[in-house]
Amino acid sequence: MRDCLVIIPTYNERENISAIIQAVMNVSERMDVLIIDDGSPDGTASIVKETQKETPRLHLLERKGKLGLGTAYITGFKWALERSYEYIFEMDADFSHDPLDLPKLLAACEEQGADMSVGSRYIKGGQVVNWPKDRIFISYYASIYVRLITWLPVKDTTGGFVCYKRNTLAKIDLDKIAFVGYAFQIEMKYAVWSTGGRIKEVPIVFKDREKGVSKMSTKIFKEAFWGVLDIRLNALRNKDYYRRKALSD
Repeated sequence: MRDCLVIIPTYNERENISAIIQAVMNVSERMDVLIIDDGSPDGTASIVKETQKETPRLHLLERKGKLGLGTAYITGFKWALERSYEYIFEMDADFSHDPLDLPKLLAACEEQGADMSVGSRYIKGGQVVNWPKDRIFISYYASIYVRLITWLPVKDTTGGFVCYKRNTLAKIDLDKIAFVGYAFQIEMKYAVWSTGGRIKEVPIVFKDREKGVSKMSTKIFKEAFWGVLDIRLNALRNKDYYRRKALSD
């Protein structure tokens, strides 16, 4: 029974894509993989298409141009909700997230009562490997800043290794999610929490990519800094801001 979908957005990931697909599929036969490629000029999508010939568990959505991480995941969430997947995952293509941690995220939702589980670098047992000290500093204190502004009870607010229950995503008005980078990860956690979802953090070891080029930029950090204020203000104006209208009563 394939009831899990792992969504992996890509842009110029030809060096990692075959290996990450195989690694995820080796974890469990329950898991399908959805690649959402933003027109990678390096031929990432072509590699995925060749791999699709070997397995029905691999799916591909191609988009024209680099449209952003957040919109890629929203596209993937909607695709998953149109199908029968019960657990939907977010994951990077560059092995910074270890596929062997997927069962821990799944268990938190399937067995331990979480509506959303987050692979966390900043709880006991979590760790960051091979990142520059300044980037660890920014990431760690960014999460503190987010908690101070939003009161979100999550220590790794910007983490992008996540599992959602189907019903959790179905409660959220995905068209209200506005941000594309770090702020997207914060906004999704806040949306889950503000619609009554229980979030559980699971310790992971986060490793910097060994192949390919990081997509991080100053623009993404600025979006996160100011975006947190927007997220909080929207919630203060309307406590049901992220809740789907059909489920708000």
